[in-house]
Amino acid sequence: MSWKAARIAAAASATMVALAGGAEAQSEEAAAETAESGPSATDPVDEPGRTTLEELEEKIRILAEEIADMQAEEAVPVEDITIDDGFSGLGPAASKVYRRDRGLSIGGYGDVRFRGFVNNKEDQTNIFDALRFVLYTGYKYNDWLVMNSEVEVEHGSTSGSGSVSLEFLTIDFLLHDMFNIRSGLLLIPMGFINEVHEPPFYFGAERPEVERRILPSTWRENGLGIFGTFDLGGGGDIHYRTYGVNGFDGTGFRDNGLRGGRQKGSEALSDHFAFVGRVDYEAGDLLPGLLVGGSVYAGNSGQNQNRDLEVSPGVTENFMVPDAFTHIYEFHVQYRGHGFSIRGLWAHSFIDDAGELSRVLGFGDGSSIARQMIGGYAEVGYNVLNFVDTTHSLEPFFRFEHLNTQYRVASDFAKDRSREYDLYVYGFSYKPIPQVVIKFDYRDFDARRGSLADEVQASIGFVF
Repeated sequence: MSWKAARIAAAASATMVALAGGAEAQSEEAAAETAESGPSATDPVDEPGRTTLEELEEKIRILAEEIADMQAEEAVPVEDITIDDGFSGLGPAASKVYRRDRGLSIGGYGDVRFRGFVNNKEDQTNIFDALRFVLYTGYKYNDWLVMNSEVEVEHGSTSGSGSVSLEFLTIDFLLHDMFNIRSGLLLIPMGFINEVHEPPFYFGAERPEVERRILPSTWRENGLGIFGTFDLGGGGDIHYRTYGVNGFDGTGFRDNGLRGGRQKGSEALSDHFAFVGRVDYEAGDLLPGLLVGGSVYAGNSGQNQNRDLEVSPGVTENFMVPDAFTHIYEFHVQYRGHGFSIRGLWAHSFIDDAGELSRVLGFGDGSSIARQMIGGYAEVGYNVLNFVDTTHSLEPFFRFEHLNTQYRVASDFAKDRSREYDLYVYGFSYKPIPQVVIKFDYRDFDARRGSLADEVQASIGFVF
């Protein structure tokens, strides 16, 4: 029993005793007044230790307030949230339900972002966007069965480019630290951002381009799998997640990445399935704060579809979409300690039948879906308030990215060299408390061909 519950129980017991004592005293007084003449029943009577009606009412009022407070805290517990509070790869707020004994858990995050364009030759318009608001709702039925979910409102509305989406919806069977079962709409466990995408826990107002184009965050598919942790004692921990999910819809692939191939759990085509697996090693006492890992995805993406293609003026033929076996792997390393936050990631994707897929989808000679895409980034940030006893943090950071979504194309297609670029991101994150962040950054694009406008961004984000 919590201290608050114990306090309420004690107050309730005291109130019941007082009520009983008061009632007994009033009964005795009434009997005495009937047997003999004496003071009127309406006259005030002050006796030491006697509980008056007003005192009883005040105790009942206090008791009711205490019960209401406890019910509110039990329904939506107030707690500090840090990046170390994640469970099975999920973000800290998404993991709140696992830290409860049982019952309902509510969390969430959101951010509002301004994006301005510099050296803007395409006359792009500056954007001020209520980018997203997310609610996590979970329910822990008992110590081994948990429902968890994430619902997101993007761009402040369902009109225009806005939407309301289910980001994940899972039922977990918590059987053992080393072996658990997860089913439903699953976040694909690749990279850093796809599972932990809450604004206070990554640098920059925009997520890394590599994790948007090749590891298309936020990427989720329907499926079933297992996860767990092997405790190596002082040697650290090994975490794993492996799922079987519906495959990509390859008709959504483009020359700038795989993002359009996500099916997002919405009536997902399921003639082709895929496998995804991830392993992470946390060094523990050997080197606190170090994480090293990797993941792999493999599966067909054609989904046995057909497309009509105009082969000559006025002549259309029906073609089968190729299987387009898709294979992605990524490696990552992270260190957090002594005020530093350091990350590195490399991703590489392979698409079989990319040339045939491009032809069926009507791509021209100057653009196509690539057989291979590559990308990686390295970033470092440092909390300059690390040696100050404060809840505040101020972290200047720098990130370098290289992205090429036209790394290898089919022999009868030409590369679109504008899809290969370096990106330099300079900025800072200021947190008055760990759950709220103010970000500013400058994104400097260096394209191999053509030009991309640089960007200035500012955002405010939160998690609860």
